[in-house]
Amino acid sequence: MMVTLNDYLILSVVLFMIGLYGATRRKNLLMLFFSTEIMLNAVNVGFVAIGKFHQDLTGQMFAFFIIAIAASEVAIGLGLLILWFKRKNTINLDSLQMMEG
Repeated sequence: MMVTLNDYLILSVVLFMIGLYGATRRKNLLMLFFSTEIMLNAVNVGFVAIGKFHQDLTGQMFAFFIIAIAASEVAIGLGLLILWFKRKNTINLDSLQMMEG
């Protein structure tokens, strides 16, 4: 049995939907970061699969840049998350609505 482009794209869509569900339903900031990472990796799977199908490295280059951007997003986000936890002693998203200046 051969794995086709449609199989990879279906996997990509399923992963993206799982990440989207997690991003819309979570109240925890850490789980929100994990959900966005799942969505970005789903897009990477799609880019690489389409690039492989067309025998082009463009999809892999896009995936590489998305991974680099995701790594910087996680580094900045986790830094802010640690700072927020030190101040409020929670990482619940509902606590963000009561921000003070």
